[in-house]
Amino acid sequence: MDVSIGTIWEAVARRLPGAVAISEPGRDHTYAEFEDRAARLATALERAGVGPGDTVACYLYNGAAYLETVFAAFKLGAVPVNANYRYTGKELSAVLRDADAAAIVFSGELAAHVGHAARTVPTLRLLVRAGEPAGEPAGPPATGLDDLLAGTEPRPAASRPSTDRLFMYTGGTTGRPKGVIWRQGDLLHSLTVPIFRPLGVSELPSTLDEAARIAETAHAEGRAPATLPVVPLMHATGLFNSMGALLTGGRVITTRQGGLDARHVWETVAARRAGTIIVAGNAVCRPLVDELVAAQDAGRPYDLTSLSSVISSGTVLSDGLKRALHERADVTIIDALASSEGGPFAFAITSFTGDLPSRFHPVPATKVISSDGAEIAPGSGETGVLAYAGPLPLGYHKDPARTEATFRVIDGVRHSVPGDLARVEEDGAITFLGRDSGVINTGGEKVFPQEVENALLAHPGVNDCVVVGVRDETWGERVSAVVATGDGTLTERELQDWVRRGLAGYKVPRAIVLLPALRRTPTGKLEVAWARRVIEEGGGAPGALRSGR
Repeated sequence: MDVSIGTIWEAVARRLPGAVAISEPGRDHTYAEFEDRAARLATALERAGVGPGDTVACYLYNGAAYLETVFAAFKLGAVPVNANYRYTGKELSAVLRDADAAAIVFSGELAAHVGHAARTVPTLRLLVRAGEPAGEPAGPPATGLDDLLAGTEPRPAASRPSTDRLFMYTGGTTGRPKGVIWRQGDLLHSLTVPIFRPLGVSELPSTLDEAARIAETAHAEGRAPATLPVVPLMHATGLFNSMGALLTGGRVITTRQGGLDARHVWETVAARRAGTIIVAGNAVCRPLVDELVAAQDAGRPYDLTSLSSVISSGTVLSDGLKRALHERADVTIIDALASSEGGPFAFAITSFTGDLPSRFHPVPATKVISSDGAEIAPGSGETGVLAYAGPLPLGYHKDPARTEATFRVIDGVRHSVPGDLARVEEDGAITFLGRDSGVINTGGEKVFPQEVENALLAHPGVNDCVVVGVRDETWGERVSAVVATGDGTLTERELQDWVRRGLAGYKVPRAIVLLPALRRTPTGKLEVAWARRVIEEGGGAPGALRSGR
Protein backbone atom coordinates (compact mmCIF):
# COMPACT_ATOMS: atom_id res chain seq x y z
CA MET A 1 0.00 0.00 0.00
CA ASP A 2 1.98 2.96 -1.30
CA VAL A 3 0.19 5.76 0.56
CA SER A 4 1.09 8.10 3.38
CA ILE A 5 -0.42 7.98 6.84
CA GLY A 6 -2.20 11.26 6.09
CA THR A 7 -3.85 9.69 3.04
CA ILE A 8 -5.23 6.92 5.26
CA TRP A 9 -6.52 9.52 7.74
CA GLU A 10 -8.32 11.25 4.89
CA ALA A 11 -9.96 7.96 3.91
CA VAL A 12 -10.98 7.24 7.52
CA ALA A 13 -12.48 10.73 7.81
CA ARG A 14 -14.60 10.09 4.71
CA ARG A 15 -15.89 6.82 6.23
CA LEU A 16 -16.42 8.15 9.77
CA PRO A 17 -17.11 11.91 9.48
CA GLY A 18 -19.25 12.10 12.63
CA ALA A 19 -17.08 9.89 14.87
CA VAL A 20 -14.97 11.62 17.51
CA ALA A 21 -11.29 11.69 16.56
CA ILE A 22 -9.87 13.88 19.36
CA SER A 23 -11.23 14.61 22.84
CA GLU A 24 -9.57 17.47 24.65
CA PRO A 25 -10.81 19.24 27.79
CA GLY A 26 -14.09 20.93 27.00
CA ARG A 27 -14.30 19.87 23.37
CA ASP A 28 -14.64 16.89 21.05
CA HIS A 29 -13.40 17.03 17.45
CA THR A 30 -15.00 14.73 14.90
CA TYR A 31 -13.03 13.19 12.07
CA ALA A 32 -14.72 15.66 9.70
CA GLU A 33 -13.54 18.58 11.85
CA PHE A 34 -10.06 17.09 12.18
CA GLU A 35 -9.87 16.75 8.40
CA ASP A 36 -11.26 20.23 7.74
CA ARG A 37 -8.98 22.07 10.15
CA ALA A 38 -5.89 20.21 8.94
CA ALA A 39 -6.86 20.93 5.32
CA ARG A 40 -7.19 24.65 6.04
CA LEU A 41 -3.83 24.72 7.82
CA ALA A 42 -2.31 22.88 4.85
CA THR A 43 -3.57 25.65 2.56
CA ALA A 44 -2.03 28.31 4.81
CA LEU A 45 1.29 26.48 4.91
CA GLU A 46 1.29 26.06 1.13
CA ARG A 47 0.56 29.75 0.59
CA ALA A 48 3.56 30.57 2.79
CA GLY A 49 5.74 28.51 0.46
CA VAL A 50 5.83 25.27 2.44
CA GLY A 51 5.89 22.26 0.13
CA PRO A 52 6.96 18.63 -0.15
CA GLY A 53 10.09 17.90 1.91
CA ASP A 54 9.91 21.16 3.90
CA THR A 55 9.82 20.80 7.67
CA VAL A 56 7.05 22.01 9.98
CA ALA A 57 7.90 22.25 13.69
CA CYS A 58 5.37 21.27 16.36
CA TYR A 59 6.28 23.28 19.46
CA LEU A 60 3.07 22.39 21.21
CA TYR A 61 1.56 20.93 24.32
CA ASN A 62 -0.74 17.94 23.92
CA GLY A 63 -4.00 18.80 22.22
CA ALA A 64 -5.85 18.82 18.93
CA ALA A 65 -3.51 21.46 17.46
CA TYR A 66 -0.56 19.07 17.64
CA LEU A 67 -2.29 16.35 15.61
CA GLU A 68 -3.84 18.90 13.23
CA THR A 69 -0.36 20.27 12.48
CA VAL A 70 1.00 16.78 11.79
CA PHE A 71 -1.98 16.03 9.51
CA ALA A 72 -1.58 19.35 7.66
CA ALA A 73 2.08 18.63 6.98
CA PHE A 74 1.22 15.12 5.77
CA LYS A 75 -1.28 16.57 3.31
CA LEU A 76 1.49 18.58 1.66
CA GLY A 77 4.21 15.98 1.79
CA ALA A 78 5.91 18.27 4.30
CA VAL A 79 7.78 16.80 7.26
CA PRO A 80 6.47 17.23 10.84
CA VAL A 81 9.23 17.86 13.40
CA ASN A 82 8.81 17.48 17.17
CA ALA A 83 10.20 20.34 19.26
CA ASN A 84 10.50 19.81 23.02
CA TYR A 85 8.18 22.30 24.74
CA ARG A 86 10.71 22.68 27.57
CA TYR A 87 13.26 24.20 25.21
CA THR A 88 14.10 27.83 25.83
CA GLY A 89 14.64 30.27 22.97
CA LYS A 90 18.20 29.32 22.03
CA GLU A 91 17.59 25.59 22.42
CA LEU A 92 14.50 25.80 20.23
CA SER A 93 16.37 27.83 17.61
CA ALA A 94 19.17 25.25 17.47
CA VAL A 95 16.73 22.44 16.68
CA LEU A 96 14.84 24.55 14.12
CA ARG A 97 18.09 25.46 12.37
CA ASP A 98 19.16 21.83 12.32
CA ALA A 99 15.80 20.86 10.82
CA ASP A 100 15.75 23.82 8.37
CA ALA A 101 12.24 24.50 9.64
CA ALA A 102 10.02 26.32 7.17
CA ALA A 103 7.16 26.86 9.63
CA ILE A 104 6.37 26.50 13.31
CA VAL A 105 3.06 26.02 15.08
CA PHE A 106 3.40 26.76 18.80
CA SER A 107 1.26 26.86 21.92
CA GLY A 108 0.43 30.41 23.04
CA GLU A 109 1.94 29.76 26.47
CA LEU A 110 5.30 29.15 24.75
CA ALA A 111 5.25 32.34 22.68
CA ALA A 112 8.02 34.04 24.65
CA HIS A 113 10.52 31.39 23.54
CA VAL A 114 9.75 31.70 19.83
CA GLY A 115 11.12 35.23 19.40
CA HIS A 116 14.74 34.08 19.25
CA ALA A 117 13.90 31.62 16.47
CA ALA A 118 11.96 34.25 14.55
CA ARG A 119 15.09 36.42 14.53
CA THR A 120 17.76 33.78 13.94
CA VAL A 121 16.30 30.91 11.89
CA PRO A 122 16.43 32.15 8.28
CA THR A 123 14.34 29.31 6.83
CA LEU A 124 11.20 30.16 8.85
CA ARG A 125 8.39 31.41 6.60
CA LEU A 126 5.32 31.12 8.82
CA LEU A 127 4.67 31.34 12.56
CA VAL A 128 1.29 30.14 13.83
CA ARG A 129 0.17 30.51 17.44
CA ALA A 130 -2.34 28.06 18.93
CA GLY A 131 -4.05 29.88 21.80
CA GLU A 132 -3.22 33.18 23.40
CA PRO A 133 0.20 34.12 24.79
CA ALA A 134 0.62 33.88 28.56
CA GLY A 135 2.47 36.68 30.33
CA GLU A 136 5.11 39.00 28.89
CA PRO A 137 6.84 39.20 26.56
CA ALA A 138 4.18 38.02 24.18
CA GLY A 139 6.64 36.77 21.60
CA PRO A 140 7.03 37.56 17.90
CA PRO A 141 4.21 38.56 15.56
CA ALA A 142 2.34 35.38 14.67
CA THR A 143 -1.00 34.44 13.18
CA GLY A 144 -3.53 32.92 15.56
CA LEU A 145 -4.44 29.39 14.49
CA ASP A 146 -8.21 29.77 14.72
CA ASP A 147 -8.16 33.10 12.87
CA LEU A 148 -5.93 31.62 10.19
CA LEU A 149 -8.23 28.64 9.66
CA ALA A 150 -11.38 30.77 9.59
CA GLY A 151 -9.99 32.83 6.71
CA THR A 152 -8.56 29.96 4.66
CA GLU A 153 -10.31 27.43 2.48
CA PRO A 154 -9.53 23.72 2.96
CA ARG A 155 -7.01 22.14 0.63
CA PRO A 156 -8.62 19.27 -1.33
CA ALA A 157 -7.53 15.80 -0.22
CA ALA A 158 -4.88 14.31 -2.48
CA SER A 159 -3.08 10.99 -2.21
CA ARG A 160 0.52 11.11 -1.03
CA PRO A 161 3.10 8.29 -1.28
CA SER A 162 4.52 6.17 1.56
CA THR A 163 7.96 7.71 0.95
CA ASP A 164 6.85 10.97 2.62
CA ARG A 165 8.75 11.55 5.85
CA LEU A 166 8.52 12.43 9.54
CA PHE A 167 11.33 13.61 11.84
CA MET A 168 11.55 12.46 15.44
CA TYR A 169 14.18 14.36 17.41
CA THR A 170 15.67 12.39 20.26
CA GLY A 171 15.78 13.76 23.79
CA GLY A 172 19.29 15.16 23.70
CA THR A 173 19.81 14.78 27.45
CA THR A 174 23.48 13.84 27.01
CA GLY A 175 24.27 15.79 23.85
CA ARG A 176 22.80 17.52 20.82
CA PRO A 177 19.32 16.29 19.86
CA LYS A 178 19.39 14.10 16.75
CA GLY A 179 16.69 14.08 14.10
CA VAL A 180 15.67 10.51 13.23
CA ILE A 181 14.20 10.31 9.73
CA TRP A 182 11.25 7.97 9.24
CA ARG A 183 9.58 7.21 5.94
CA GLN A 184 5.88 6.96 6.63
CA GLY A 185 5.64 3.56 4.96
CA ASP A 186 8.30 2.14 7.28
CA LEU A 187 6.63 3.70 10.30
CA LEU A 188 3.28 2.27 9.19
CA HIS A 189 4.79 -1.22 8.97
CA SER A 190 6.20 -0.82 12.49
CA LEU A 191 2.66 -0.17 13.75
CA THR A 192 1.24 -3.42 12.37
CA VAL A 193 1.68 -5.43 15.57
CA PRO A 194 0.69 -2.83 18.22
CA ILE A 195 -2.12 -1.19 16.23
CA PHE A 196 -3.67 -3.67 13.81
CA ARG A 197 -3.10 -7.01 15.59
CA PRO A 198 -5.44 -6.15 18.50
CA LEU A 199 -8.18 -5.75 15.87
CA GLY A 200 -7.54 -9.23 14.51
CA VAL A 201 -5.64 -7.93 11.48
CA SER A 202 -2.35 -9.79 11.21
CA GLU A 203 -0.96 -8.03 8.13
CA LEU A 204 -0.78 -4.39 7.09
CA PRO A 205 -3.78 -3.52 4.87
CA SER A 206 -2.89 -3.90 1.20
CA THR A 207 -5.18 -1.17 -0.14
CA LEU A 208 -6.47 2.20 1.02
CA ASP A 209 -10.05 0.92 0.85
CA GLU A 210 -9.15 -2.02 3.09
CA ALA A 211 -7.51 0.29 5.64
CA ALA A 212 -10.59 2.52 5.75
CA ARG A 213 -12.87 -0.51 6.05
CA ILE A 214 -10.88 -1.86 9.01
CA ALA A 215 -11.30 1.49 10.77
CA GLU A 216 -15.01 1.63 9.99
CA THR A 217 -15.58 -1.91 11.27
CA ALA A 218 -13.53 -1.38 14.43
CA HIS A 219 -15.52 1.75 15.23
CA ALA A 220 -18.88 0.10 14.53
CA GLU A 221 -18.02 -2.86 16.76
CA GLY A 222 -16.75 -0.67 19.60
CA ARG A 223 -13.20 -2.05 19.29
CA ALA A 224 -11.47 1.09 18.01
CA PRO A 225 -8.88 2.31 20.54
CA ALA A 226 -9.52 5.19 22.93
CA THR A 227 -5.95 6.27 23.70
CA LEU A 228 -4.83 8.80 26.30
CA PRO A 229 -1.16 9.81 25.99
CA VAL A 230 -0.09 10.95 29.45
CA VAL A 231 3.36 11.50 27.91
CA PRO A 232 3.82 14.43 25.53
CA LEU A 233 2.98 13.92 21.87
CA MET A 234 6.54 15.01 21.14
CA HIS A 235 7.50 11.62 22.67
CA ALA A 236 7.67 8.96 19.94
CA THR A 237 5.62 6.49 22.00
CA GLY A 238 2.89 9.07 22.59
CA LEU A 239 2.73 10.31 19.00
CA PHE A 240 3.06 6.96 17.21
CA ASN A 241 0.39 5.26 19.33
CA SER A 242 -1.91 8.25 18.90
CA MET A 243 -1.36 8.16 15.16
CA GLY A 244 -2.23 4.46 15.27
CA ALA A 245 -5.51 5.16 17.06
CA LEU A 246 -6.50 7.54 14.27
CA LEU A 247 -5.54 4.98 11.61
CA THR A 248 -8.07 2.55 13.06
CA GLY A 249 -11.06 4.82 13.65
CA GLY A 250 -10.18 5.39 17.28
CA ARG A 251 -10.03 8.41 19.52
CA VAL A 252 -7.11 10.35 21.02
CA ILE A 253 -7.82 11.82 24.45
CA THR A 254 -5.74 14.65 25.89
CA THR A 255 -5.66 16.24 29.32
CA ARG A 256 -5.14 19.81 30.47
CA GLN A 257 -1.95 21.48 29.34
CA GLY A 258 0.87 22.00 31.81
CA GLY A 259 2.49 19.62 34.28
CA LEU A 260 1.29 16.15 35.15
CA ASP A 261 -1.91 16.31 37.23
CA ALA A 262 -2.48 12.71 38.30
CA ARG A 263 -5.96 13.34 39.67
CA HIS A 264 -7.02 15.01 36.43
CA VAL A 265 -5.61 12.09 34.42
CA TRP A 266 -7.69 9.52 36.31
CA GLU A 267 -10.78 11.72 36.20
CA THR A 268 -10.31 11.99 32.43
CA VAL A 269 -9.87 8.23 32.08
CA ALA A 270 -13.22 7.75 33.82
CA ALA A 271 -15.11 10.58 32.09
CA ARG A 272 -13.81 9.89 28.58
CA ARG A 273 -13.77 6.10 28.94
CA ALA A 274 -10.12 5.75 27.95
CA GLY A 275 -9.06 2.21 27.08
CA THR A 276 -5.30 2.77 26.93
CA ILE A 277 -2.99 5.19 28.69
CA ILE A 278 0.58 5.82 27.55
CA VAL A 279 3.23 6.51 30.17
CA ALA A 280 7.02 6.71 30.32
CA GLY A 281 8.27 4.52 33.13
CA ASN A 282 8.45 5.42 36.80
CA ALA A 283 8.66 9.18 36.30
CA VAL A 284 5.13 9.30 34.88
CA CYS A 285 3.66 6.21 36.52
CA ARG A 286 4.69 6.90 40.12
CA PRO A 287 2.45 10.01 40.54
CA LEU A 288 -0.41 8.13 38.89
CA VAL A 289 -0.06 5.16 41.24
CA ASP A 290 0.31 7.41 44.28
CA GLU A 291 -2.97 9.09 43.37
CA LEU A 292 -4.72 5.75 42.88
CA VAL A 293 -3.56 4.58 46.30
CA ALA A 294 -4.53 7.87 47.97
CA ALA A 295 -7.98 7.81 46.37
CA GLN A 296 -8.56 4.22 47.44
CA ASP A 297 -7.42 4.95 51.00
CA ALA A 298 -9.77 7.95 51.11
CA GLY A 299 -12.72 5.81 50.02
CA ARG A 300 -13.08 7.48 46.60
CA PRO A 301 -11.55 4.98 44.15
CA TYR A 302 -11.53 5.95 40.50
CA ASP A 303 -13.69 4.25 37.90
CA LEU A 304 -11.15 2.32 35.82
CA THR A 305 -13.60 -0.11 34.21
CA SER A 306 -12.87 1.23 30.72
CA LEU A 307 -9.10 0.87 31.08
CA SER A 308 -7.67 -2.28 29.51
CA SER A 309 -4.00 -1.49 28.87
CA VAL A 310 -1.05 0.62 29.97
CA ILE A 311 1.79 1.16 27.51
CA SER A 312 5.22 2.30 28.71
CA SER A 313 8.45 2.90 26.83
CA GLY A 314 11.64 4.91 27.00
CA THR A 315 12.63 4.26 30.61
CA VAL A 316 12.27 1.68 33.36
CA LEU A 317 8.86 0.84 34.84
CA SER A 318 9.47 -1.03 38.09
CA ASP A 319 7.61 -4.15 39.17
CA GLY A 320 6.37 -2.42 42.33
CA LEU A 321 4.38 0.06 40.26
CA LYS A 322 3.15 -2.66 37.94
CA ARG A 323 1.90 -4.62 40.96
CA ALA A 324 0.06 -1.58 42.29
CA LEU A 325 -1.66 -1.07 38.92
CA HIS A 326 -2.65 -4.72 38.59
CA GLU A 327 -4.09 -4.67 42.11
CA ARG A 328 -6.36 -1.73 41.25
CA ALA A 329 -7.31 -2.24 37.61
CA ASP A 330 -7.88 -5.12 35.22
CA VAL A 331 -5.15 -4.03 32.84
CA THR A 332 -2.46 -5.51 30.65
CA ILE A 333 0.81 -3.61 31.04
CA ILE A 334 2.92 -3.50 27.89
CA ASP A 335 6.44 -2.39 28.79
CA ALA A 336 8.58 -1.89 25.68
CA LEU A 337 12.32 -1.69 25.12
CA ALA A 338 12.38 0.68 22.17
CA SER A 339 14.08 3.75 20.79
CA SER A 340 13.44 6.50 18.27
CA GLU A 341 15.92 4.65 16.04
CA GLY A 342 13.72 1.57 15.77
CA GLY A 343 12.19 -1.30 17.62
CA PRO A 344 10.58 -2.32 19.83
CA PHE A 345 13.40 -4.69 20.67
CA ALA A 346 11.51 -6.54 23.39
CA PHE A 347 8.34 -6.50 25.50
CA ALA A 348 7.60 -7.30 29.12
CA ILE A 349 3.85 -7.98 29.17
CA THR A 350 1.96 -8.62 32.39
CA SER A 351 -1.78 -9.11 32.86
CA PHE A 352 -2.00 -9.76 36.61
CA THR A 353 0.25 -9.90 39.65
CA GLY A 354 1.04 -13.55 38.99
CA ASP A 355 3.03 -12.47 35.91
CA LEU A 356 5.52 -10.64 38.13
CA PRO A 357 8.46 -10.29 38.23
CA SER A 358 8.22 -9.08 34.65
CA ARG A 359 10.76 -10.17 32.04
CA PHE A 360 11.57 -8.79 28.63
CA HIS A 361 11.24 -11.18 25.72
CA PRO A 362 12.68 -10.14 22.34
CA VAL A 363 10.58 -9.82 19.21
CA PRO A 364 11.63 -12.04 16.27
CA ALA A 365 13.53 -9.18 14.58
CA THR A 366 15.78 -8.65 17.63
CA LYS A 367 19.06 -10.25 18.59
CA VAL A 368 21.93 -9.44 20.94
CA ILE A 369 25.29 -9.18 19.17
CA SER A 370 28.93 -8.98 20.19
CA SER A 371 31.36 -6.32 19.00
CA ASP A 372 32.13 -8.35 15.85
CA GLY A 373 28.44 -8.73 14.95
CA ALA A 374 28.09 -12.36 16.06
CA GLU A 375 24.84 -13.30 17.79
CA ILE A 376 25.23 -14.03 21.50
CA ALA A 377 23.83 -17.35 22.64
CA PRO A 378 21.27 -17.57 25.46
CA GLY A 379 22.80 -18.27 28.84
CA SER A 380 26.37 -17.49 27.76
CA GLY A 381 26.67 -14.69 30.30
CA GLU A 382 28.17 -12.41 27.64
CA THR A 383 27.11 -8.81 27.32
CA GLY A 384 26.27 -7.47 23.88
CA VAL A 385 24.17 -4.79 22.21
CA LEU A 386 20.60 -4.99 20.98
CA ALA A 387 20.16 -5.13 17.21
CA TYR A 388 16.80 -4.85 15.45
CA ALA A 389 16.07 -5.74 11.83
CA GLY A 390 12.42 -4.76 11.50
CA PRO A 391 11.06 -1.57 9.86
CA LEU A 392 13.73 1.11 10.35
CA PRO A 393 14.29 4.84 9.89
CA LEU A 394 16.49 6.08 7.07
CA GLY A 395 18.99 7.48 9.57
CA TYR A 396 19.88 10.77 11.23
CA HIS A 397 19.30 14.14 9.61
CA LYS A 398 22.59 15.75 8.51
CA ASP A 399 24.68 13.13 10.29
CA PRO A 400 25.93 10.42 7.90
CA ALA A 401 28.69 9.28 10.27
CA ARG A 402 26.30 8.59 13.12
CA THR A 403 23.84 7.04 10.68
CA GLU A 404 26.49 4.59 9.50
CA ALA A 405 27.48 3.75 13.08
CA THR A 406 23.92 3.11 14.28
CA PHE A 407 22.31 1.50 11.22
CA ARG A 408 24.62 -1.41 10.47
CA VAL A 409 24.41 -4.16 7.89
CA ILE A 410 24.84 -7.55 9.58
CA ASP A 411 24.84 -10.69 7.42
CA GLY A 412 23.39 -8.66 4.56
CA VAL A 413 20.51 -7.26 6.64
CA ARG A 414 20.22 -3.67 7.87
CA HIS A 415 19.87 -3.39 11.66
CA SER A 416 19.37 -0.60 14.16
CA VAL A 417 22.11 -0.79 16.82
CA PRO A 418 21.74 2.33 18.99
CA GLY A 419 24.07 0.98 21.69
CA ASP A 420 21.71 -0.56 24.25
CA LEU A 421 23.54 -3.21 26.28
CA ALA A 422 21.88 -6.50 27.19
CA ARG A 423 22.39 -10.12 28.19
CA VAL A 424 20.38 -13.08 26.94
CA GLU A 425 19.31 -15.40 29.73
CA GLU A 426 19.02 -19.17 29.38
CA ASP A 427 15.30 -19.02 28.58
CA GLY A 428 15.83 -16.36 25.90
CA ALA A 429 14.65 -13.42 28.02
CA ILE A 430 16.66 -10.20 27.82
CA THR A 431 18.21 -8.36 30.75
CA PHE A 432 18.61 -4.71 29.75
CA LEU A 433 21.79 -3.06 31.06
CA GLY A 434 21.50 0.49 29.73
CA ARG A 435 23.22 2.50 27.01
CA ASP A 436 26.83 1.65 26.13
CA SER A 437 27.86 5.29 26.58
CA GLY A 438 26.76 5.15 30.24
CA VAL A 439 28.89 2.18 31.34
CA ILE A 440 30.94 3.04 34.45
CA ASN A 441 34.57 1.91 34.64
CA THR A 442 35.58 1.79 38.28
CA GLY A 443 39.05 0.40 38.98
CA GLY A 444 38.93 -1.58 35.74
CA GLU A 445 35.56 -3.16 36.56
CA LYS A 446 32.61 -2.35 34.29
CA VAL A 447 29.33 -1.45 35.99
CA PHE A 448 26.07 -1.20 34.05
CA PRO A 449 23.92 1.57 35.57
CA GLN A 450 20.63 -0.14 34.74
CA GLU A 451 21.58 -3.17 36.82
CA VAL A 452 22.25 -1.01 39.88
CA GLU A 453 19.13 1.08 39.23
CA ASN A 454 17.02 -2.08 39.14
CA ALA A 455 18.44 -3.12 42.51
CA LEU A 456 17.69 0.29 44.04
CA LEU A 457 14.18 0.39 42.60
CA ALA A 458 13.38 -2.91 44.26
CA HIS A 459 13.61 -1.15 47.64
CA PRO A 460 10.10 -0.17 48.79
CA GLY A 461 11.23 3.31 49.79
CA VAL A 462 12.72 4.20 46.40
CA ASN A 463 10.44 6.00 43.95
CA ASP A 464 12.98 6.78 41.24
CA CYS A 465 16.74 6.75 40.77
CA VAL A 466 19.64 7.32 38.41
CA VAL A 467 23.11 5.79 38.64
CA VAL A 468 26.09 7.54 37.06
CA GLY A 469 29.86 7.48 37.12
CA VAL A 470 31.66 10.38 38.80
CA ARG A 471 35.37 11.08 38.34
CA ASP A 472 37.66 9.62 40.98
CA GLU A 473 41.44 10.07 41.13
CA THR A 474 41.99 6.57 42.48
CA TRP A 475 39.35 4.49 40.69
CA GLY A 476 38.88 6.50 37.49
CA GLU A 477 35.15 6.61 38.16
CA ARG A 478 33.07 5.74 41.18
CA VAL A 479 29.51 4.48 41.13
CA SER A 480 27.13 7.13 42.44
CA ALA A 481 23.37 7.53 42.59
CA VAL A 482 20.65 10.11 43.00
CA VAL A 483 17.57 8.55 44.58
CA ALA A 484 14.05 9.97 44.82
CA THR A 485 12.20 8.94 47.96
CA GLY A 486 9.22 10.02 49.98
CA ASP A 487 10.57 8.19 53.04
CA GLY A 488 12.27 10.69 55.28
CA THR A 489 13.89 7.95 57.37
CA LEU A 490 15.70 6.23 54.48
CA THR A 491 19.48 6.48 54.68
CA GLU A 492 22.37 6.08 52.30
CA ARG A 493 23.79 3.19 54.33
CA GLU A 494 20.47 1.34 54.23
CA LEU A 495 20.38 1.58 50.44
CA GLN A 496 24.01 0.52 50.11
CA ASP A 497 23.36 -2.53 52.25
CA TRP A 498 20.26 -3.29 50.19
CA VAL A 499 22.18 -3.21 46.90
CA ARG A 500 25.04 -5.26 48.39
CA ARG A 501 22.60 -8.14 49.06
CA GLY A 502 22.39 -8.93 45.35
CA LEU A 503 25.32 -7.23 43.62
CA ALA A 504 29.09 -7.33 43.88
CA GLY A 505 30.68 -4.77 46.16
CA TYR A 506 32.21 -2.72 43.34
CA LYS A 507 28.69 -2.12 41.97
CA VAL A 508 27.37 -0.62 45.21
CA PRO A 509 27.02 3.20 44.95
CA ARG A 510 29.78 4.83 46.98
CA ALA A 511 27.81 8.07 47.11
CA ILE A 512 24.04 8.49 47.23
CA VAL A 513 22.07 11.74 47.21
CA LEU A 514 18.49 11.50 48.48
CA LEU A 515 15.96 13.90 46.95
CA PRO A 516 12.16 14.20 46.82
CA ALA A 517 12.19 13.83 43.00
CA LEU A 518 14.53 13.56 40.03
CA ARG A 519 14.72 15.92 37.11
CA ARG A 520 13.43 14.28 33.95
CA THR A 521 12.60 15.55 30.50
CA PRO A 522 8.92 15.57 29.40
CA THR A 523 9.66 12.31 27.58
CA GLY A 524 10.66 10.68 30.86
CA LYS A 525 14.39 10.61 30.20
CA LEU A 526 16.70 11.39 33.09
CA GLU A 527 18.94 14.43 32.84
CA VAL A 528 22.26 12.68 33.42
CA ALA A 529 24.38 15.84 33.43
CA TRP A 530 22.13 17.28 36.15
CA ALA A 531 22.51 14.09 38.22
CA ARG A 532 26.30 14.30 38.03
CA ARG A 533 26.21 17.93 39.15
CA VAL A 534 23.98 17.07 42.10
CA ILE A 535 26.40 14.37 43.24
CA GLU A 536 29.49 16.52 42.74
CA GLU A 537 27.95 19.52 44.51
CA GLY A 538 26.86 17.22 47.31
CA GLY A 539 30.50 16.45 48.02
CA GLY A 540 30.55 12.98 46.50
CA ALA A 541 32.79 11.60 49.24
CA PRO A 542 32.09 7.96 50.03
CA GLY A 543 30.29 7.41 53.30
CA ALA A 544 28.95 10.94 53.70
CA LEU A 545 25.17 11.11 54.00
CA ARG A 546 23.52 13.60 51.71
CA SER A 547 19.82 14.21 51.57
CA GLY A 548 17.16 16.36 49.95
CA ARG A 549 18.47 19.58 48.52
